Amino acid sequence: MLVFERPENATPIELVSASDIDDWRGQQSELVLAWANRSKFKGSANQFFSVPDETGFPQRVVAGTGKTVSVESIGSLSQRLPAGNYYLADPDPDSVYALSLGWGMGAYEFTQYKTEKKKSDTNVCLYIDPKYQSVCEELDSMNLARDLINTSAGDLLPDQLEIAVQNVCDQFDTSLNVVRGDDLLERGFRTIHSVGRASYSQPRLLHFNWGPEDAPKVAILGKGVCFDSGGLDLKSAAGMREMKKDMAGAAITLGLAQLIMYRNLNVRLHALIPAVENAVSSNAYHPGDVITTYKGTTVEVGNTDAEGRLILCDALALAAEDKPELMVDFSTLTGAARTAVGSEISAMFSNNDKVANALLEAGDQTRDPIWRLPLYSGYRGFLKKSLADLSNIGSESMGGAITAALFLEHFVDEIPWVHFDLMGSNTRTRPAHPFGGEAMALRAVFHYLNERYGTIG
Repeated sequence: MLVFERPENATPIELVSASDIDDWRGQQSELVLAWANRSKFKGSANQFFSVPDETGFPQRVVAGTGKTVSVESIGSLSQRLPAGNYYLADPDPDSVYALSLGWGMGAYEFTQYKTEKKKSDTNVCLYIDPKYQSVCEELDSMNLARDLINTSAGDLLPDQLEIAVQNVCDQFDTSLNVVRGDDLLERGFRTIHSVGRASYSQPRLLHFNWGPEDAPKVAILGKGVCFDSGGLDLKSAAGMREMKKDMAGAAITLGLAQLIMYRNLNVRLHALIPAVENAVSSNAYHPGDVITTYKGTTVEVGNTDAEGRLILCDALALAAEDKPELMVDFSTLTGAARTAVGSEISAMFSNNDKVANALLEAGDQTRDPIWRLPLYSGYRGFLKKSLADLSNIGSESMGGAITAALFLEHFVDEIPWVHFDLMGSNTRTRPAHPFGGEAMALRAVFHYLNERYGTIG
């Protein structure tokens, strides 16, 4: 937990870079060196030891930050230090934000379903100078996404996701537009309706605008499949187990929108979340069905488990009508992307090299890793072996992440566009990244938008 009022009896944390470890050792007493040697302290990130006073009480904590300061430098200390109050002793002002953000990211716990809380984050508090208080806005936005991803599908179907989006809209006094149920058919959002119509929680398109009307237009979109059974092309039990997180794209979109509004970025924001449950019932859509999309393109359903691209294509086509300067979508779209880059890197596709290169740099700067995969035009033909204009799956089993991205690209009308195909959760606990839901690519995209557009006022 971060606090902004200096608590009594707070223990200082002395930060030591791995690059400066020799100089640091030359300035220490024999007692401190004895403790450092006992701990095999080398200044590595998240390495620490305590120096006791005469009574045995910790006089200070010595913590390594690694060779380069980042959110990961002390990102596990909030979970590993003994209960108490702490503060950073004489930190580099340029590093405080990243260090405190990493501390807060690592302190996150999802305890909604625990009858006995494992640990209260109030037990380990880090004091930060109040001028860095805006770090809480970033943490709140990330943790909003994490909470939504971690919530069980029984408690977060489209009805409840709409409430979560409404709460954010209310916070910033902006109106939420909802197209729900059969109204989707009247408005032409037939793919969203088809995917979600088998659920008792009606499918819907949630979208809102925020910011000055004359500001640069930016659209962000997120796949909101609140649970994915696979539809009639049913997943296995193992494949279905973690499908509550198939709305991670929607959660990240909502968290990013909240951070954009918190920071008052100079953009005209359009946030869009198609929200469905891909369920099985007597009215579920079928393999082989042909759907006319909002754009007018017909799509043959090659597989009902390739539903994310179907709900996104209508939302992308709607967003493109406003001719934004940039469109960014987030989705847990394909297992092929996980095969390509693993679970801890966001696979990125883009039709604009300048934007893609800037986002790669933003990912490096924020330690929010991104890797670009190709929109290889040679694979477009794999989507056209169909009775309709397109199939929602490629005719080849390989390159699935690429063909999925090419399918989406058809609906963006050559507008500068970025597509993230991501895991949406951590499969292990790492510094600043606890096990479970994760707002992947959120910080990188926000950093890019902030650098490009700046703030109002």
